[in-house]
Amino acid sequence: MALHLSQPAVSGQLRLLQEEIGEPLYLRDGRGVRLTPTGEQLAGYAARLRDTWRDALTYRDALRGLERGTLRIGATTTPASYRLPYLVAQFHGCYPQVKLETSSGNTTDVVGTLGAVDIALIEGPVGEQLPPDTAVHPWLEDEIVAIVPRSHALASQLDAQGEAVAPMPAITVEALAQWPLVLREDGSGVRQMVERAFARAGVPMRVALEIAGVEGVKEAVRAGMGIGFVSAMSMRHENGALRQISLGPEPLARRFSILVPHAGAASRVAQRFLELCLADVPGA
Repeated sequence: MALHLSQPAVSGQLRLLQEEIGEPLYLRDGRGVRLTPTGEQLAGYAARLRDTWRDALTYRDALRGLERGTLRIGATTTPASYRLPYLVAQFHGCYPQVKLETSSGNTTDVVGTLGAVDIALIEGPVGEQLPPDTAVHPWLEDEIVAIVPRSHALASQLDAQGEAVAPMPAITVEALAQWPLVLREDGSGVRQMVERAFARAGVPMRVALEIAGVEGVKEAVRAGMGIGFVSAMSMRHENGALRQISLGPEPLARRFSILVPHAGAASRVAQRFLELCLADVPGA
C-alpha cells in the first residue's frame, strides 16, 4: 500500500481517529467505505495539512540544493510524448542524483493535479482555476493540423514528389465539415481548439469517433474512421502513412505553457528544470 501499512493497521488508525473526533467518519457498504459528512469535512482539513507539509518539504529541498531530492513533473499528452523524454534525459545528465517522477493526462487532468507536482507542461489555454501562487510561463508554439490516410481523397492533392510527411495546402473547416471526424476525448486541449474553430465558422461537426490520446487518433485515422486532429509536433516521426493538412485561412496555432505551483517557494530543482525547458525554445 502507498502508506506502507497493513489493512488492519489502517483500520485501527481510522478507529482511533473516529474515537478522537467523537463522530462517525465513515460507513461501510457493499462497495467498500464512504465518508460521512463529518468525514468529508475532516478530509478537507487533512488535504490542506498535506499541502502545507509539501510546501515545507519544497522549502527544505530549496535549502539543500540539487545534490538530491525528487522532481515531480506533470505533462499533458503532446509534450509528455514528444518533448518531455528529451528534457528528462538532458536534465538527468546534468543532475543524476535527482529522482524524476512523471505523470501525464489531458489538460484538465494535469491542471487538476497541480498540488501534487513541482512543475507542469501543458498545451492550450491554462484556464482560470489555477491554485494560488501558480506561475505561468509561456513556452513553445504549436499548430493543430488535420491528418488523413495516404489513400484519402484529400491526399491526392499532394505533389507526387513531395516529402513523405510534407504538409498539404491549407484547408478550411467548412471544407472538412463534409467528412467524418475523429476527435480526442473531453478535456483535451486539441479537441477544445478544434471545436472552437468549427463553432466560429458556424458549421457542424460529423463526429465518427471519440478516442483517447494522440496515438489513438492516428490509429483510427489509419483505419479509415475519418479525419483526425493532432499537434504538428506529434507528426515529426511519421513514416508517410498519414498526411497532415494545415487549417486555413489562418493556422490553428496554440502555445504550450509551463506551470510552477507554489512559485513563491519553488525548489531549486524545479527552477533548474524550468530554465532547461525555456532554453529549449527555438530562437530563445
